[in-house]
Amino acid sequence: MNKYDLSEEQQEELLERLQTRFEENKKRHKGLDWTDIQTRLEASPEKLWSLYEMEKTGGEPDVVNYDKKLGEYIFYDCAPESPKGRRSYCYDREALESRKKFKPENSVMDVVDAMGIELLTEEQYRELQKLGNFDTKTSSWVKTPSEIRELGGALFCDRRYDTVFLYHNGAESYYAARGFRGALRV
Repeated sequence: MNKYDLSEEQQEELLERLQTRFEENKKRHKGLDWTDIQTRLEASPEKLWSLYEMEKTGGEPDVVNYDKKLGEYIFYDCAPESPKGRRSYCYDREALESRKKFKPENSVMDVVDAMGIELLTEEQYRELQKLGNFDTKTSSWVKTPSEIRELGGALFCDRRYDTVFLYHNGAESYYAARGFRGALRV
């Protein structure tokens, strides 16, 4: 058994949960068929494992698009607030190592890599916000351009006053109400 193997019970439970979410949120994925998505997931144990990790940490992943050019379904974390199991992390390993006191448990980029997903970009975050109102009480780190990161900064977004805002912080900062949202292509 390798890292990506889910038990039959875990796989069935996850697929049921994903199907229920898919059916309850049809406006997120108009014109897509669950049967096709499930077939793709069952043929991709590593991707299914990543979705399991997204679900386990409170992300509530759901299909938000289909890339016709690449033939891939795109999942985003669609929890109303930043996933509870992924909060209080600084931005990356460099930021984590730079902290002398009160180090967080981990960094966003290390967790993203371990889960086999991608951190949402600002553009993806704004696409997500067209599907509902997310992060009205929390905020989420987003992929930071290297030129900003090299200067010590990192970016995050939230939704307030019916508007999506982009902010900056030191990459070493972390807050109980800030997590991150991921994307996965299957």
